[in-house]
Amino acid sequence: MSEHASGARERAKRVRLMLFDVDGVLTDGRLWYGPAGEALKVFHVLDGHGLKLLMQTGTAVALLSGRSSPAVSARAGELGIAHVLQGIDDKRAAFEALAAGLRIPADETGFMGDEVIDLPVMRRCGFACAPAQAHERVRACAHYVTRAPGGGGAAREACEYLLSAQGRLEAALAPYLA
Repeated sequence: MSEHASGARERAKRVRLMLFDVDGVLTDGRLWYGPAGEALKVFHVLDGHGLKLLMQTGTAVALLSGRSSPAVSARAGELGIAHVLQGIDDKRAAFEALAAGLRIPADETGFMGDEVIDLPVMRRCGFACAPAQAHERVRACAHYVTRAPGGGGAAREACEYLLSAQGRLEAALAPYLA
């Protein structure tokens, strides 16, 4: 873990809405195409359970992606993620519309991104994080950079960091540790 900005834990404490980019965050960023030209994506179960832990403890979760993919819709449906924004050219505008619609101020939101297209949202949200392999400018903007790479547990690490900062991690894990 790397906390780039002082106050990263304080920022994480306030998060009530956490958004995640998909390619490079929930996947390893590689695009695989099948014989019919369909895009294939691989998601890590650790990340999925981290998102579920956030939702189970009352944090709203959203996916915000510049690309559109039936695989993302399927994974979001499987996890019970209600807010799935795909094919978004202006991520900041979509972020602001979602936060306003949920009546959550920007300083009570978080976003995990990996590429420069994510920087406008990262600069606007209250808590910005990035996976280990994110573009260097994205890592420099992040309040928290994971040790794990995108698609390899980075989102889970970010979820546990948030829950820990909010004092809710042990309660979230308790049903599995009994």
